[in-house]
Amino acid sequence: MKTVAKDTPLAEITLRKYENPNNLSNRELIKKLCLSIGLLQPGDSRDIIVDVLLVLINKNKSLSAKEIEDNVIERRKNDNLPLRGVASSNIRRQLKRLKDLFLIESISNEYRINENERLINIFEEKIEKFYIKSITDRIKEYFRALEK
Repeated sequence: MKTVAKDTPLAEITLRKYENPNNLSNRELIKKLCLSIGLLQPGDSRDIIVDVLLVLINKNKSLSAKEIEDNVIERRKNDNLPLRGVASSNIRRQLKRLKDLFLIESISNEYRINENERLINIFEEKIEKFYIKSITDRIKEYFRALEK
């Protein structure tokens, strides 16, 4: 049987455009943000990443994974949301996803918004100017290689 080569991307990001963010609750704003930057898929009922990010934004301080988990569980109970996805291992996985996208950082096993910076600044400096630019620059290299 023939083996098919598996191409593994060095970096990837999904971007989506939604309607203007008018009259949305904080949770809905964060959900649309997560959908917009590919952290959440449309129609996905497993939206624990929304609560993880919401906790980190609202607490505005460094928290351990356990503190984040406890706050997420409390928030989901208060909002009458199912407790699916609140396992410690899944919370850590969501933290890694946020970290991989430069939105949060860990210092001494505690997590916080990257450099306690405003999210818009993180997006502009780390995602838009660095991450997306490096991806589009590489895509341009492929286009140029085709012209040779």
